[in-house]
Amino acid sequence: MGQYRGRTAMLLLAGLLAVGSIGGGGAHAASVKPKPVTIQLDGFALPLDSEPKVAGGVTLVPFRGIAEALGVTVVWDAKSKTVRAAGSDGRGGAADVILRIGSKKATVNGKEALLSGAPVMQQGRVLIPLAFFGRQFGANVSWDGLNRAVVIESPKREMELLGFYAISSFDQYDMIPSFNEIAFGWSHIDESGKWTTSGKVHSWPQAAGDITPEVIIQEAAADRVSPYLMVYSVDGKRELTKMLSDTALRDHSITSIVNTVKDKGFQGVVLDYEGLGWKDAPETPRKLLNEYVALLDKQLPDGVKLSLAVHPPNGSYKGYDYTSLARIADHLILMAYDYTKDGPEPIAKVDEAIRMMLKLDVPKDKLMLGISLDSENEDTVTVKLGLAKRYDLRGAAFWRLGIYKDGERKVIEESVVRAEG
Repeated sequence: MGQYRGRTAMLLLAGLLAVGSIGGGGAHAASVKPKPVTIQLDGFALPLDSEPKVAGGVTLVPFRGIAEALGVTVVWDAKSKTVRAAGSDGRGGAADVILRIGSKKATVNGKEALLSGAPVMQQGRVLIPLAFFGRQFGANVSWDGLNRAVVIESPKREMELLGFYAISSFDQYDMIPSFNEIAFGWSHIDESGKWTTSGKVHSWPQAAGDITPEVIIQEAAADRVSPYLMVYSVDGKRELTKMLSDTALRDHSITSIVNTVKDKGFQGVVLDYEGLGWKDAPETPRKLLNEYVALLDKQLPDGVKLSLAVHPPNGSYKGYDYTSLARIADHLILMAYDYTKDGPEPIAKVDEAIRMMLKLDVPKDKLMLGISLDSENEDTVTVKLGLAKRYDLRGAAFWRLGIYKDGERKVIEESVVRAEG
């Protein structure tokens, strides 16, 4: 993706026009049917219900499908044969655009603007000139002639950002103000099923000079970054199942979490309860987790948020009732990773996981895409963020501070910025 960054839409349009005779080029070319033109948005194919086409040397693309993936609202008026689109112009301003079928004249923020080609109807869909997206909505566009693909990079967008501060994160604690929330991984369920802040990994850290854990929490809140208490557990030795099944252990964990939130000034809780429903029938862990989350939510102080990090529905662990959990919690973090042992997570699997969550009635404004920086690199992390933007998710959550590389940090900052307000 990085090779396209920084090019202007008009320069890229010149390349499109140079190959505007897609499918042309003599008798031999005419005898061979070219493969369909595809659209790559942020490094991953964008499925559309109408194919792009070339008319008069101008590449026309389906308007609604691309616009909505860019966060642009589209309204069609059949009577006047006009389409109105409203969204960010990618430069900090707004774009309000009106186009009419068959007319090269458009209205942009009340002023007339000329298009390189007139919008057309195809299979009941409005197609408009590709370069329009670059000029009006801040997207970078280009043509990949080898693969016959329209390549679009979405503009930078605001979204809610959560960072995990856990194992060896102190070296990058200066990054905390870049997030909306920071989840401090300082507690866990131990092998006996008991909640604790002691241990070798997910435990309450020692002070670093004058900087204590309490100071970090206070500084985060002062920077308008909500500090969350993260509680970690994995059911590898049945400790999580034991805690959820045993009333005394369950109540101890809930009471301990609530008291810690009150005593330390946390503004939210993240439950990272992993490994449920691998060997067991899924109904039992789903029921137990639903009951636990509902009890915790009821006992948390007013205004304290509750979030759950959950395995993806297309993964190995089936002990999560996503629909019910989304009704109780303020948001779910989709841990769309660990599909593979080495290298970046397969983008098709991540895309499938998001679509499955949405079909399970998890509202997009409650869904955050979890991205493991252990798996990704500076090229692939922006592809994952592109999916969060494409589906207009609540935001993204990054595992974890302490392992950000400079290149990853740079491309993340170029792709998204923490939402304000």
